[in-house]
Amino acid sequence: MKVVLIEDETMVRHMLRSTVQKAGGLSVVAEFGDGAEALAYCLRTSPAMVICDLGLPGMHGLEVIRALREKLPDIRILVLTGSTDGELPAQFIALGVQGYVDKTKPLNYLVQAVQEVAAGGLYFAAKTKITPHKTPPASPPPVQAGADPLSAREIEVAQLVASGQSSKEIASQLNLSVRTVEKHRANIMDKIGVRDVASLTRYSIQHGLVKI
Repeated sequence: MKVVLIEDETMVRHMLRSTVQKAGGLSVVAEFGDGAEALAYCLRTSPAMVICDLGLPGMHGLEVIRALREKLPDIRILVLTGSTDGELPAQFIALGVQGYVDKTKPLNYLVQAVQEVAAGGLYFAAKTKITPHKTPPASPPPVQAGADPLSAREIEVAQLVASGQSSKEIASQLNLSVRTVEKHRANIMDKIGVRDVASLTRYSIQHGLVKI
């Protein structure tokens, strides 16, 4: 699998190259410190995966990602970020990014992210959190025809899950038992037809439960 690194810090690029080599089955074919140059190369060569920073000279990382997703819909995208902007996770998911990792996380997080995204999965590990709406809508439209709508409590739990909170944190905030929260989570995923938190977060964005 051909991988392009887009990162303006030389030392970080070296670390990324080493991480990709450890993942196995991947080959770094190009490295760029400039967003516009990287985008032009990717559009010419169609690599299978890019690992992209946000704060790039020439063209911001988000603009690079938007262009890649529009022109190369099958490309796998893993984002590196050191930002604490709470709106970024929702933007990443809305853009179809397969993963993002906080630069302050230990190296093993990055290794896991590269492996997971390269294998076709999703990986999200950052200190930022999605901001939920304070007042949930009465009931969002179902994803699938005939699916049961979410209850008011399920909407509340879905919002908090999408904001990055654990079942224990949600239980404390809503004055529920952890077991009850886990049951709500299972019911929500069953109703909307998803099996992971990333898909639940995407649903929450698409149905207006969290702000982008």
